[in-house]
Amino acid sequence: MNFIIDFILHINDHLVSVVHLFGDWTYLILFAVIFIETGAVIMPFLPGDSLLFAACALAANSEYHLSFWLFAFLFLVACLSGDSLNFFIGSKVGRSVSQSPFWGRFIKEENLRKTEAFFEKHGGIAISLARFMPIIRTMSPFVSGASGVAYKTFLKYNVIGAVSWVILCCCSGYFFGNFPVVKEHFSLIIIGIIIVSLLPAVFTALKAKLKQNN
Repeated sequence: MNFIIDFILHINDHLVSVVHLFGDWTYLILFAVIFIETGAVIMPFLPGDSLLFAACALAANSEYHLSFWLFAFLFLVACLSGDSLNFFIGSKVGRSVSQSPFWGRFIKEENLRKTEAFFEKHGGIAISLARFMPIIRTMSPFVSGASGVAYKTFLKYNVIGAVSWVILCCCSGYFFGNFPVVKEHFSLIIIGIIIVSLLPAVFTALKAKLKQNN
């Protein structure tokens, strides 16, 4: 876990190392990270927003010979296919998996409740909004599948969220990631991105808890 935290906070430095070590295989490696982050419900801690931002910041730098458009396409395919896999896992096993002695350590009942509270507040559009929030974006497809949401409905909102997320994160990294002030304070900016993306989920969970107590 310490490695994951260090990787996220210094993701720009680590990605440079990946590019130097693996060259064009970098595309496949980053595709796999985003696919697993969204498709494997037990991996919500993997980087998402920060990875897209940092990867496209490198793509904007001609030194690394990376394609912004290829990154954007692969990230979109990764999150759509990962979410679909996660949805079908949820539809097959249901939320009872959180009670399992083994899987319950990864699929927390608390995270499932936060996601459900977010769904209750925002309705179907919550599937799109969840794409912008760490942890909830991993739980959202699983909860949708477990709750019996029709796949066509899920897919419609998921495409809206995925396309918006990829455009926002990739374009932000490409156009702003190489500004001197951004490069000098990259770790702080990554922390800021994480905090801002978590705030809606925290507020929704707190509001639901207060309402329950009342």
